[in-house]
Amino acid sequence: MGSHLLGGVAQPAPASRDLEELARLIRGRVSTDSISRTVFATDASAYREPPIGVVVPEDKVDLVTIVRFAAEHGLALIPRGAGTSLAGQVVGSGLVVDMRRFDRILEVNAAEHWVRVEPSVIRNSLNEALLPHGLLFGPETSTANRAVIGGMIGNNSCGAHSIVWGSTRDNLLSVNAILSDGSEAVFKALSPEEFHRKRALPTREGDIYQTIFKELSDPVRRQRIIEEYPKPSIKRRNNGYAIDLLLRSNVFTPGGPDFNMATVVAGSEGTLCLVTEARLALVPLPPPVTGCVAMHFDDTIESLKATLIARKYDPTSCELIGEFHVQQAIANNRENPHNVIGQSSRWIEGAPKSIIVVELVGDSREEIETRAGAMVAELRERRMGYAWPLFFGEDVDRIWTLRRSLGGINSSRPGDVKPFEVIEDCAVDIEDQPEYVRRLEEILHREGVQFTHSAHAGDGELHTILFVNYKTSQGVALVRRVLEQVVELIKSFRGSLCGEHGDGRLRAEFLPRLIGQDNYDLCCRIKAAFDPAGILNPGKIVHAPRMDVSLRYKPDAPTPDIATVFDWSRDLGIIRAVERCSGIGECKKVTSGLMCPSYMATREEKDSTRARANVLREFLTNSPKENRFDHAEIKEILDLCLSCKGCKSECPATVDMAKLKAEFLQHYHDAHRPPLRAQLISSFAPMMRAASHVAPIFNYLATQEPFSGLFKSIAGFARDRSMPEISRPTLTRWARRHPDSASLGVRRVHLFCDEFTDLNDAHVGIAAMQLLRHLGYDVRLVRPGQSGRAMISQGFLRRAKACAERNVMALRDEVSKEAPLIAIEPSAIACFKDEYADLVDAELRQDARSLAAHSLMFEEFIAREMDRGAISADAFTDEARRVRVHVHCHQKSLSSPQIVRRVLSLPRNYDVAEIPSGCCGMAGAFGYEKEHYALSMRIGEQVLLPAVRAEDETTIIAASGTSCRHQIKDGTGRRARHTAEVLYEALKR
Repeated sequence: MGSHLLGGVAQPAPASRDLEELARLIRGRVSTDSISRTVFATDASAYREPPIGVVVPEDKVDLVTIVRFAAEHGLALIPRGAGTSLAGQVVGSGLVVDMRRFDRILEVNAAEHWVRVEPSVIRNSLNEALLPHGLLFGPETSTANRAVIGGMIGNNSCGAHSIVWGSTRDNLLSVNAILSDGSEAVFKALSPEEFHRKRALPTREGDIYQTIFKELSDPVRRQRIIEEYPKPSIKRRNNGYAIDLLLRSNVFTPGGPDFNMATVVAGSEGTLCLVTEARLALVPLPPPVTGCVAMHFDDTIESLKATLIARKYDPTSCELIGEFHVQQAIANNRENPHNVIGQSSRWIEGAPKSIIVVELVGDSREEIETRAGAMVAELRERRMGYAWPLFFGEDVDRIWTLRRSLGGINSSRPGDVKPFEVIEDCAVDIEDQPEYVRRLEEILHREGVQFTHSAHAGDGELHTILFVNYKTSQGVALVRRVLEQVVELIKSFRGSLCGEHGDGRLRAEFLPRLIGQDNYDLCCRIKAAFDPAGILNPGKIVHAPRMDVSLRYKPDAPTPDIATVFDWSRDLGIIRAVERCSGIGECKKVTSGLMCPSYMATREEKDSTRARANVLREFLTNSPKENRFDHAEIKEILDLCLSCKGCKSECPATVDMAKLKAEFLQHYHDAHRPPLRAQLISSFAPMMRAASHVAPIFNYLATQEPFSGLFKSIAGFARDRSMPEISRPTLTRWARRHPDSASLGVRRVHLFCDEFTDLNDAHVGIAAMQLLRHLGYDVRLVRPGQSGRAMISQGFLRRAKACAERNVMALRDEVSKEAPLIAIEPSAIACFKDEYADLVDAELRQDARSLAAHSLMFEEFIAREMDRGAISADAFTDEARRVRVHVHCHQKSLSSPQIVRRVLSLPRNYDVAEIPSGCCGMAGAFGYEKEHYALSMRIGEQVLLPAVRAEDETTIIAASGTSCRHQIKDGTGRRARHTAEVLYEALKR
């Protein structure tokens, strides 16, 4: 069953014989290998505890078998969905039950406004399916693009629109569950008569109902619940089990709602039962027009008082964005304006201490403008805030993208001082919120702890994030001191320590102080009624360990300083670069964006960026080897990383897994002879240049059997993948034969003759040169060019470093803002824009940064010249054409798809739209490799290839990446064109 490196010591996977027996009993998969146990040792919280294994049940029969097996063997089960919990709910030493196969939408009843789903349906995917019915499931989380319904039930998730849509509990009609003895139950609304029939059942289900009835029939106990649970006015209430809400039912309170055990299942964190189905209430889609007022303040308390005013104008959401998030977003915008945070933060005015985003919906823009105007007028009259801009359309999407990204932004700054979510889920009555924050900040200032706020301010919940170095015992002690004081503060307001993120193992220790010992003991008895043997997610909510044990970092353990080829000083070393990943799981989204293509295709946790970061952190921190990279586990976990750089732009913490993979490969090559294929690919440029002298012979051998098949077999390439041919002539030779003698252009541009365009796609380079010459540019071909991209992707960083230094020294005095460097192939110019500055020696670093600032992708250059008025639509045809474009990964991550679309739209009547694809799947050499070919095509088949096939032959298919065009050709038989070709063909002659 394998061994695992934990704390620097290789340990055998425990309980392996038991789990081998379980594996024989089910259709699903049981894993106890070191990678699985490392990957599932954490979630999005500060905790880390390796499980004994991971089981993936295929169906309900498997799940029943697993529960019965666990009951028989005393095995703890930890049900897990997306793993985005912040309180350690899915971290523990038991057997993780990965519920990913339970992902079907079973029934939609549009007439009665409900849907029946399995627990691993993703919230946003559910709403996409409901869209044709004009309905949606209201509760949301900032992680709604990967959070699953089961996890939302477990945590009683609420989200930014709880003002109007409430919590998951409010919208949970019934659940089908497996109890701790393997029996099944349906928990739904019951009349008093039905309730009493249930408690008479001679089953585990009957015992549960009988226990509830007995406990809540005691008038003294009922009074204690009423007095010590949070105020009824607080909607966000998740402390312990929701027995106060059960008490309000008509079984115990005449005139109350029907009793529904699903009420207590919501927020129970998988400690009471395993949910296999849920019936959810749906609401109609909101009115068609949405506007957001972004209220800017110089004071947090004032912004919370302003929220009380905003609530009078019937908002659907009132969200607070704090000073730290504003500062980080603005800094991110300066460093990389094209990444997700940079693009989503341009609306911020000045440097506010606090922003309250007030969302208003209506049937018309005028209606929203009227309400917003009245609200702003009242704020102005009271002198609250200094800016109140109103946004519509795409600007609203950008605001909410930033709001959803705050969790990742918290982890984006370098160093050991990291966010610790511990008092981030406190809820009070909205009227109490300003005073609560005032007293909270007194505590935080007294303790000298850094902090920031964000909040569901319109619903009384404040996400206060502490920044501490919890690698130290002093930092951990500080967190505990703060939490102990905040517990008393929350108690004084009769608030909730946990509004929507769960007690987990983080806050559960303090429940006796918060809700009273008697009420806590009652929660323990209810847990025992559901789960007498304590096998369901033990140590969460009740009987929890101390909150400061099993943390992600061992206190006072040194962080190793590892020698690297790339410069990681910005992060204070490569390990801290890995530690940017907090586990929030943005890389697990599956319906949009670029990150992470391998996860989108396989839906395997180990193929997510988060999993790769977990394994890297574990082994680089704890390895006993001199070469800490020399572990097969790291090689395996990074194998399916396509180096698309999607994480660099879409991860709010800007984890750059492509760069980490390249660094790893170099050190792994140091310990193990690099395979032939890697050596061939990394030497692509010199080998193909040599072969270009006998291009006809090479092309024949590369494309004709048996020669092509034999070469692929020896090199390790996929037999079904076509091989690229050498251009005749190469771009270098064509340019030599066609000097720009007729050009009168005075605007100079340096065209880097990258190895891919020069040798395989010379026709694209020729089109680009002719286009630019026609438009009046003096095109200086930088030849023979080698970017080093193949060396970087294959992990030959020292060779790439030498290449980078040659290029920087050759071009530093030639390239400038007025005479920039451009390239045809996005991945080649990306080396200049992204990697070189961290690859060259220190004395060349500033030159490399200056060169990066003036290195432009082809479309970026054209767009810049359009802005200058140097290029206009007048130069191009008025003919109408339909263009569908696939944007290269590096354009998405380092530039912008909008730029590509804008440039392709230069011809006035070109109908340009982006194919909503992520990575094409080719990813340089990845799609050639025989073991990756099937996955490569699977990625392409998700969106790109079907979209291309759906277009008729008159549609222009555009793709700037050579790999993308190759994938389209192999997958559809269509020839895609580079932007330069599209524009050259559209020139007025």
